[in-house]
Order: sequence, then structure tokens, then C-alpha cells
Amino acid sequence: MDQQASAIPHVLVFPLPVQGHITSMLKLAELLCLAGGGGIRVTFLNSDYNHKRLLQSSDAESRSRNYPGFRFETFDDGLPMDQLTKGEKVSELLGEMDSKTRPVFTNLLVQIQPPVTCVIGDGSLGFISDVSLEIGIPIIRFRTISPCFFWINFWLPEVIQAGELPIKGEEDMERLITKVPGMESFLRCRDLPGYCRAGTDDPTMIRVVKATRESSSPAYPLILNTFDDLDGPIQARIRQRLPKTYTIGPAHEHL
Repeated sequence: MDQQASAIPHVLVFPLPVQGHITSMLKLAELLCLAGGGGIRVTFLNSDYNHKRLLQSSDAESRSRNYPGFRFETFDDGLPMDQLTKGEKVSELLGEMDSKTRPVFTNLLVQIQPPVTCVIGDGSLGFISDVSLEIGIPIIRFRTISPCFFWINFWLPEVIQAGELPIKGEEDMERLITKVPGMESFLRCRDLPGYCRAGTDDPTMIRVVKATRESSSPAYPLILNTFDDLDGPIQARIRQRLPKTYTIGPAHEHL
């Protein structure tokens, strides 16, 4: 029986601890359980703080009992989540997680039972890939943002190198950004995320670009919460650089 249990795949799903990321990755975890038909274990890793909020605002605990092989795992990530939850605080959150959550996650990944056979990690957190690969566990990245937004972030280093950032002011908002393949004819400064307006040394942009590049190796799979008919042209561009890209969305509709 122990040998049979150890042969069952065990997937650990770990989101960035903010609402939009938790919601979409929880849908993915539920889909995995349904698709596995009881032949797969899925552990959803949540911080203690966010899990309490989840239970207060939803029926997640009771719903999880409907999915064979599903469980929540919570841990103390040591972060002041009541302060780092929105707006400009996201930059601080990414920095705090890299320094404080990384060692906690490493210990948990080594000790959790049954042993994890695959990690599906939030693509915003580059250290998840690093830790998983160091331990020798296969890693799949999940990006909760749209493919277009992901593609823009992917090319920001080239945009900066070409001198198209920073944005100089309101008079600059209609200027085209030409260094994002597939968007050369329509992407304007005003279409870029807010951190692109703060300057190329803005810590949020630096961390977003760093995480995007770190989690975007063509050797490892990437999951996007969309479907090809919606984002086909950009999907084709992404697959030229990251051939192991898979679309599974919209996840809530599949459920």
C-alpha cells in the first residue's frame, strides 16, 4: 500500500499571496483534481494569514472536500501581509518573499509528505523555480496575468535598452513602443503598466522584469490562463521563445 501511495503523483501549487493570483491558481488546482480522477494528489500552499481570509470569505474548505486528493497546506511566511496587499506595496512584497519566504519554502518542500513530484509555481516568484530545481523537483510556471501583459514584461529589458523608457510625461503617452514583437504598430506608452512611468530604476519594474526572465526558461513548461482563439497571435509569439507553453483557460469556465 505504501508503494502504491508513493507512486501517485503529488503536485504542489504555490501562488503569489494576493487575491487575484490565489483565486486563479486555486481554480487550476481544482481542475487538476477533477482531471486526475483521484489518481493525483494536489496540495495548495497558502500563508496562514491568507488562508484565514479565504475561509472567512468563501466556502473553500467545504468545497475542497469534493475534490479527490486535494488538501490545503498552510505555513507562516513571516510577512506583514496585512500591510503588503495592494498597490505600491506589491514591490515590497516581492522583495520580502525573496529574502524571507524562500528559506521557509525550501524547508517545506524538502519535508512535506508524501514527497512532491511536481511544483506549479506562480511565475511572479522566480525563487520557486530556483528552489525546485535545486532540490530536483520538476517545475511548471503559471502566469495569472494576460499573455499580452506577460509578453510586454518579457521584452522590457529590450525596450529600456532601446531608450523607449522611461516615459517622459503626459506629452509622451501616445508615443509608440516598437521593441515588443507583434505589438510594434499599436502599443503606446499609455498602454504600459504604471511602474513603467516611474523610471527604469523603479524597484517594482526591476523585480517584475527579474522574475519574468528568471521564470521564463524555454526548457520548462509555462501555463497561461487563456485560450488560443482569444490570444492566438501573441500566443504564437510566446511559443517561438517558450515552446512548452500551454493554455488552460478560462479555468473558472472549465469548472
